[in-house]
Amino acid sequence: MKLAILSDTHGLLRPEVLEYLKDVDAILHGGDINKPGIVDELRQHAPLYIVRGNNDKEWAEAIPHDLTVTLDGVTFYMVHNKKEVPADLSGVDAVVFGHSHKYLQEAKDGILWLNPGSCGPRRFHQEITMMMAEIADGHIQVTKITIPHEVK
Repeated sequence: MKLAILSDTHGLLRPEVLEYLKDVDAILHGGDINKPGIVDELRQHAPLYIVRGNNDKEWAEAIPHDLTVTLDGVTFYMVHNKKEVPADLSGVDAVVFGHSHKYLQEAKDGILWLNPGSCGPRRFHQEITMMMAEIADGHIQVTKITIPHEVK
């Protein structure tokens, strides 16, 4: 199973990001979507698992604050802000979050912590990133994707 993991699109789906979505089996989005059109466009590519970010206001009330989903034997807990991850992560294999715009891929206490960074408008002089992942036999392999951008 092939996944795209992204966060903090902030109203912008870059063409380079859309290229990666062409042949995925599912998309995980860690919040700060900012526009309902982004949700609609992502759903055209693959099943979408999405959580609401701190910048997702009234229009996003139907989007859950947090979500637990199992895909091909891997259980993901999703929430926008890492500070809101519960202490008890029993049965969770990977945590997907966003908010900081900083890429993170770290295994800790048997759980994979994944922040794909931001693939929307460039902020805070940080790189533009997302993740691609492959799940096979209940194991996940994650690859960092850096989107080229102009430095201003």
